[in-house]
Amino acid sequence: MTSLPGLPGLTEVEPLDQTLRAELQHIIDTKTKPPGSLGRLETLARQMGLIQRTTRPTVERPTMIVFAGDHGIAQEGVSPYPQAVTAQMVANFLTGGAAINALSRVSGVELEVVNSGIATPLPSTEGLIDIPVAAGTRNFAHEPAMTHEQALAAMQAGATRVRHHAALGTNVIGFGEMGIANTSSAACLMSRLCGVPIDECVGRGTGLDNAGLAKKRNVLASAVAHHAASSDPLNVLATFGGFEIAMMVGAYLAAAQAHMTILVDGFIATSALLVADAFAPNVREYCVFAHASNEAGHRRMLDHFGALPLLSLDMRLGEGTGAVLAVPLLRAAVAFVNEMASFESAGVANRDA
Repeated sequence: MTSLPGLPGLTEVEPLDQTLRAELQHIIDTKTKPPGSLGRLETLARQMGLIQRTTRPTVERPTMIVFAGDHGIAQEGVSPYPQAVTAQMVANFLTGGAAINALSRVSGVELEVVNSGIATPLPSTEGLIDIPVAAGTRNFAHEPAMTHEQALAAMQAGATRVRHHAALGTNVIGFGEMGIANTSSAACLMSRLCGVPIDECVGRGTGLDNAGLAKKRNVLASAVAHHAASSDPLNVLATFGGFEIAMMVGAYLAAAQAHMTILVDGFIATSALLVADAFAPNVREYCVFAHASNEAGHRRMLDHFGALPLLSLDMRLGEGTGAVLAVPLLRAAVAFVNEMASFESAGVANRDA
């Protein structure tokens, strides 16, 4: 595989092989149902077959990796929560008490928690993948959030975690995040990579009131103007990103390279995909957009990808919660392809008979 330019350890993403497309469509169309009557499940089954290069796609060991990191921009008061909440929520993940734990259990999804760069020291805890790049990023209101070397290290670390799960048999994967002020990082990434005015990218995050929202918009507008020269994807990521976002970028690239079906979560996870897509546009062919977040700006991101999400539940929690809820739909898509009879095998007359 050819390495991505300027990204050592990360390889090019191949476009989907369309060889089986007609055969998959024939299998789908000749099941005992009216053509197209399973709607989006049919599209999903075909996409998974193309990703896996088989007419009998499967869901194997679906996994959610939650990357956690802190952001220096939190010093500007852009979140109503203190930065210590990042570490506190990671502790909650590790004891099984968060929303992502409950929803992963009910969806039959493996869960991994990664310390990408939390500011508060964490005790060594069973179940935590402790690979911080640094103790939080710098404050991008005044200077780039990280160096290019740190951004690359984070991307490579995220890719390594995906390869670990691929070796265990995972073929469906999603990425979640935890990090106070990371909606600020995501909004700036969106603004710069999608060419959208920053005010249209900024939302209430974890629940800002009107005054807090106005302050957040002012802080981020100033930061975007301060870093007006940042344009290429690595520079944009290093300037505005978080370590958890950078690890997600590498994870997306590695998952697509490994021919995994990738479940895309909400606003922050999709901002990381914007960066990955800027490096390797074929990555989007491996993505299933799980849900439409209620965070301002996410639907504009989905429009950027021409994406139609599977779910719209007014969720805006993050953590990967929207992505894991889509796993039962993937199971349903492969089940009808593999288990439904065809008109011929069931002895049912097709409408063309």
